[in-house]
Amino acid sequence: MKVLIVGGGGREHAIAQSVAKSEKVDKIYCTPGNAGIAALAECAPIGAMEFDKIVAFAKEKEVDLVIVGMDDPLVGGLVDELEAAGIRAFGPKKNAAILEGSKAFSKDLMKKYNIPTAAYENFTDPDAAIKYLETEAKFPIVLKADGLALGKGVLICNTLEEAKDGVKEIMLDKKFGSAGNEMVIEEFMTGREVSVLSFVDGNTIKTMTSAQDHKRAGDGDTGLNTGGMGTFSPSPFYTKEVEDFCNKYVYQATVDAMKAEGRPFKGIIFFGLMLTPDGPKVLEYNARFGDPEAQVVLPRMKNDIIEVMEACIDGTLDQIDLQFEDNAAVCVVLASDGYPVKYDKGLPITGLEEFDKHDGYYCFHAGTKFDGDQIVTNGGRVLGVTAKGKDLKEARANAYAATEWVKFDNKYMRHDIGKAIDEA
Repeated sequence: MKVLIVGGGGREHAIAQSVAKSEKVDKIYCTPGNAGIAALAECAPIGAMEFDKIVAFAKEKEVDLVIVGMDDPLVGGLVDELEAAGIRAFGPKKNAAILEGSKAFSKDLMKKYNIPTAAYENFTDPDAAIKYLETEAKFPIVLKADGLALGKGVLICNTLEEAKDGVKEIMLDKKFGSAGNEMVIEEFMTGREVSVLSFVDGNTIKTMTSAQDHKRAGDGDTGLNTGGMGTFSPSPFYTKEVEDFCNKYVYQATVDAMKAEGRPFKGIIFFGLMLTPDGPKVLEYNARFGDPEAQVVLPRMKNDIIEVMEACIDGTLDQIDLQFEDNAAVCVVLASDGYPVKYDKGLPITGLEEFDKHDGYYCFHAGTKFDGDQIVTNGGRVLGVTAKGKDLKEARANAYAATEWVKFDNKYMRHDIGKAIDEA
């Protein structure tokens, strides 16, 4: 088979690594890819939103399967365009990707189908939002831009003044662009966050091993929200009781709800869960692999990823026995100092060859490119260093040891990824 992966980050590198292990695949392409993916795939400089070019490229290369890694092209309808051209594609169609594309849609869906989530109201009028904050809101409160905002369109406000500023930022100043045309105001929930990824074929859902992301830029969960500074898997807080509850009230219920709405979902549903004192509640849905969650979940998956993805497309997921290794993995993101605000690019990276010498260690490229033959930094999140271990503590020690192998000038990382496992 020939496979094309759409995207160019750490998530797509993790997907490419899994695809490369499949005995079914003899050629991988990636658009646009990055310097790390280039070791596994032939990369072409086509942007993820250049649908016509992607379809033409897939036809020209006689690609058998396209895997869409990123949220923007899924929400924009790339899978629909590929299927219309007779090309098999993995990922939800546009009418199902709205599960991530609109927070207002997903909140309304959960309310309608009794899927546990935080209380909320949706607003398209900033004045109405401010009036609600002044008269009904309990603080702290959460403001969310409705559309895609690179994982950053969420503000936690402790006071009315902060919340009013937040409405201005999202709806009037359009800090997150058109994502802020509509806004969700939601009750603030406390508890542990857990991420659960799943494969879905429209009817059947099979969940993967759990993970937990660290969003804040600084140690101790300080600083600005980022796309993710590191992850660990599995989460010790995702107990059998939590899993049983979610199987009963969240996972299948979501798949059935989408089907009932005439939006059958095929692909990946990412469940962002909050383990509250009142039980697990859904924080958010994503319609694709999490980044960097994929970097700790996929290396632990035993199955051939192509077989699982084809089963999702064909509606035969019920025949797949999804299995994960009985171990743990930790990913530490090496970022550029100053991320997510301002940082230098184009700095040479050394030490990457060390990963080829060790089993169970991975270096997933997020923001890298070639400058001649030299790999250089090309983004805020540069690399994801992942290591496995027999348990979380060993995996964490291994991952931090491996971060020392890599050198570049403004290298920055958090030093407390997975620290919560010590309290579990």
